[in-house]
Amino acid sequence: MKTIIIYSSYHHGNTKKVALAMSEAINAEVLEEVQAKSIDFSKYDLIGFGSGIYAFGFNKKMVDLIENANLKDKKVFVFSTNDSGSTKNHKAVLDILNSKDAKILGNFSCKGWDTFGPFKLIGGVSKNHPDEVDLKAAKDFVKNICDNNL
Repeated sequence: MKTIIIYSSYHHGNTKKVALAMSEAINAEVLEEVQAKSIDFSKYDLIGFGSGIYAFGFNKKMVDLIENANLKDKKVFVFSTNDSGSTKNHKAVLDILNSKDAKILGNFSCKGWDTFGPFKLIGGVSKNHPDEVDLKAAKDFVKNICDNNL
């Protein structure tokens, strides 16, 4: 099974940590979004897209990458890091993937240290995240996808 995990991670590297943990768990190729512009997704059995949450959604460059990719019938998952660990901000990306007839196998999120805007004044929120518990949950999530869908 050939898998690639593509991520956008700025500020503190939260999403990169999660992408690398997932990659380690399933022996996947991992690339930063900026390196993935010319990827031929037809070569992959499973594709993961991850981003920190910025202004209530995925990084704009990641959204553009997904919008411009041929993902028809591709098995995909999405993941993010944010101050709350919620998946509620995945909706726009999931809608795009659905419109492209991708097969969404799941979505995952965990807390990530956030010092954007007013959070900077108080030293940030969700400091020390993602932690080992978060990274184990990410590994378990992606292993479960592989065990049950491939």
